[in-house]
Parts: sequence; C-alpha cells; structure tokens
Amino acid sequence: MNTQIIRSCFAALAASVLAVGVQAAAVVGEAAPAFTLTDIKGVTHNLADFKGKTVVLEWVNPECPFVVKHYEKSDNLPTLQKAATADGVVWLSINSGAPGKQGDYDAAKVAAWSGKTKAAPTAYLRDADGKVGKEYGAKTTPQIFVINAAGTLVYNGAIDSIRSADAADIAKAENFAAAALAAVKAGKPVEKANTQPYGCPVKY
Repeated sequence: MNTQIIRSCFAALAASVLAVGVQAAAVVGEAAPAFTLTDIKGVTHNLADFKGKTVVLEWVNPECPFVVKHYEKSDNLPTLQKAATADGVVWLSINSGAPGKQGDYDAAKVAAWSGKTKAAPTAYLRDADGKVGKEYGAKTTPQIFVINAAGTLVYNGAIDSIRSADAADIAKAENFAAAALAAVKAGKPVEKANTQPYGCPVKY
C-alpha cells in the first residue's frame, strides 16, 4: 500500500472529523438514533423493525483501501458478517457517500462487488444525503456501531486495533467488533465500547 495514499486518507479524515464534529453524534450508552433507509434492492429498512435483535451498522466504501483490506485482501469482514447473522444479528452495511463520489455504486456494482468479496450483510443501504451518517457521527470507512436488543448503542469505533491498510496486520490485531458482539451475546458490558475508527473519510 502506497504510504502517500494512506497519508492522504488520514489528512482527509482529519478534515472530515472537523466537518462531522459539528453534527450531533450517537452516544454509547444512549438510544441509537432512529432511521429509515432503502437498500440496493429497493426494500425499506427501519431501525425500529429490528427491536429485540442485536444490530450492527457498518459504514462502507468499496473503493477505500482500508475497506479493501477487510474484504478483498482478506475475508475478515465477510467472515464476521456470516458468523454474526448466523447468530441472529442484523448486519446493515451503509454507504453515506454523496452521489458521484468515490464508492458511489449502483445496485449492479454492489452486487458484483458482493459476489467478488463474498460480503454477507443483511442489507446494503444507501444514505446518499448523508443524514444518517451524520446523525451517528460516522467518520470513516470502515466504522462499526453495535446496537443491543434494547436499542441502546453499545459500541462505536474501529473494526480492530491496528490502523493500517495491510491485511497482514489483521491476524495480529485485537478485533474490537467481534469482541463487542461476543459481549452482547453473553449479556456483558462491552469492555472497549469506544475506540478510534480508522480508514478513509466518509465521502459526504
């Protein structure tokens, strides 16, 4: 991975953090903000419909090098998605990129990307105006939010502990997202409920 690309991503992320920072953001320990979004198949999904289930919100941009790390250079996220959904978790991938910006895939391109990477979310949602992303304070792709069965946000942050676009680091990293889901399943508090997300800035 070209270090210049990574530096550019982090520089853009700093600007994105400032922009999103003026918006109200979801807070761990409080009710997750309600929303309704449409998936790439035209089906509408309302967060309230999933009350009583654990829900994962994953902000995604298929062209971001840090997303590529977890989907194309490895099967890290598809594997976690499959394990989670098999356990009854609702996994919603959300793209809040504005139309015409990097990663703005239509349904056909998302289907092709999903087939290539074996992505297995419950649904892939478009948030073209960025409203939901800004309500949650989503800053990067990837970024993970976990909501428990009571509708409370219990995790916000990175997938794992090593802030790189190198897939070789995955095996050495602490998987924060998997740990959060394991804690929720066990009925325990999430030990590291807020971590610093890393990746490309959301393309609002």
